[in-house]
Amino acid sequence: MTIIAERQTCLWRDEVAAGRSRSSRTVTTCSVWPSYCERVKVAPEMAKSLLTTSLSARTKLLQTGVSLYNTSHGFHEEEVKKILEQFPGGSIDLQKKQNGIGILTLNNPNKMNAFSGVMMLQLLERVIELENWTEGKGLIVHGAKNTFCSGSDLNAVKALSTPENGVALSMFMQNTLTRFMRLPLISVALVQGWAMGGGAEFTTACDFRLMTVESVIRFVHKEMGIVPSWGGASRLVEIIGSRQALKVLSGTFKLDSKKALNIGLADEVLQSSDEYKALEEAQEWLEQFVSGPPAVIRGLKTSVCSGRELYLEEALQNERDVLGTLWGGPANLEAIAKRGKHTK
Repeated sequence: MTIIAERQTCLWRDEVAAGRSRSSRTVTTCSVWPSYCERVKVAPEMAKSLLTTSLSARTKLLQTGVSLYNTSHGFHEEEVKKILEQFPGGSIDLQKKQNGIGILTLNNPNKMNAFSGVMMLQLLERVIELENWTEGKGLIVHGAKNTFCSGSDLNAVKALSTPENGVALSMFMQNTLTRFMRLPLISVALVQGWAMGGGAEFTTACDFRLMTVESVIRFVHKEMGIVPSWGGASRLVEIIGSRQALKVLSGTFKLDSKKALNIGLADEVLQSSDEYKALEEAQEWLEQFVSGPPAVIRGLKTSVCSGRELYLEEALQNERDVLGTLWGGPANLEAIAKRGKHTK
């Protein structure tokens, strides 16, 4: 075997151990280059076991209420909560409507709806509440007084200036926003006014982004001497691709509604700029996607989350499991009875 082949084999072996595949997301054995596997003493059964274990761990992360970080990562949530309690101000308000659409309001208008420590804690509480809202189908996130969010309250940022505090805060907000992103609700960020820094990151945790004509999204992290810390960079790549994401982040571009629409960050520009009329327009826009039984809408969102975050084999299994909860259920039987047969 050549040195190059040996290095390729070792790389492939390491990627299997890490839960990845060089040639396909569905490779589960060492059928590729079997003689190489023998050379490095990696049995097919071992490779399959390693990959299966990694995939199972990824699948568990998609379960409701499961966070990315825990004590095994050096993250101690209760300690972080005690620190965040020291920075009051503002609130995260949740209204759950009878039609299955929730309205989440970032409410700290005196500071352009910047997140205080208490607001970060309340956001986690609201996410947990939404995880348990079985009749929910959709969610709109917006800011009070015609402004989305200007990121973190600088008072908290200045007080938590050590790298240890910064990483702990990052893990807390990544936990919260990842759980938010995985909610079985179709979510929309209604961007009015400015969405800056952490506010811009929050928009990427939503499934869709609607903007008013005068609104602006801007990732200002470079000017603050940091990178996005709430998971915004990774999600931005998923939404607009790595090349555009690099331009947006390194250029600290002011993305008005037209630019955001052109690069695929915004899904639509609303006609109204009035705070309340824009919210009504956003609800009408969302209703086209959440009309139908909650179990079906939630199942669709769960299936899409699986397809986005899991390897194909595991995503297919999740899709099968979701189908098992719906096939022959009330919504399915009612639809069959009404239609009788497929019609145009």
